[in-house]
Amino acid sequence: MTFGDRVLYAGCRCLGEGDLITVIGATIVTLLRGAFTHPGARRGVRHSPRQEPIHEENIMSNTTKLAVATRDDKGKGAARRARREGKVPAVLYGHGTDPVHLHLPAREFAAVLRANGTNAVIDLDIEGKSQLALTKQVDVHPIRSYIEHVDLLVIKRGEKVTVEVTVAVEGDAAPGTLVVQDASVIEVEADALSIPEHIVVDVEGVAAGTAIHAGDVTLPEGVTLTSDPELLVVAVNEAPQAAADDEAEAEGDAAEAAE
Repeated sequence: MTFGDRVLYAGCRCLGEGDLITVIGATIVTLLRGAFTHPGARRGVRHSPRQEPIHEENIMSNTTKLAVATRDDKGKGAARRARREGKVPAVLYGHGTDPVHLHLPAREFAAVLRANGTNAVIDLDIEGKSQLALTKQVDVHPIRSYIEHVDLLVIKRGEKVTVEVTVAVEGDAAPGTLVVQDASVIEVEADALSIPEHIVVDVEGVAAGTAIHAGDVTLPEGVTLTSDPELLVVAVNEAPQAAADDEAEAEGDAAEAAE
């Protein structure tokens, strides 16, 4: 059971329907911050020639059905009432269609995001009518951590979409190095039904001074980079203590030579 699963499980057992939305929001905040990536995601990266291919299980190929309801009431008061009832206000738009205002079931929607990430593709059942949609934006309250609103984008099978995908940094760089992740996401274009859940940049024994840019990252087949190729994703630097030790050793050698 992952950290996110434990948080949501505890919320389901301990909270009422009105408070559950806060726990779900906190779960999504954690997910957006990248806490659900590989345990080594903060440690290191391997230069692109040494990266392993991304496995098929990292590609979201399945859609999840979600029964939703249309809503006529709008405004802050209506949104607060919806959240107390365990519903998430949302709007569906795209492909020249008129915006459709919806209520999403909070528990089921949180489960979709936990399973598929923030680029989840959902097969919406809108009161009996099916519509494929991409989770475009999840707005979370900055202090209380509940989901305030969701934007859903109408998509069609076979079309390409541009999304931001989380970068997961794995592995241990060479001793005496400090790995700094400068970009937590990169923007790519992919088939709507084959969006990578994350992009792995793997470091094992990488030396200090290595810089990995977006253009160096290996992408799955059918996925193309739309971020600036020069975007710095990961930098492997010399650790401060190692640099200080080297400087002290150099000074010692200089002193001995002077004698």
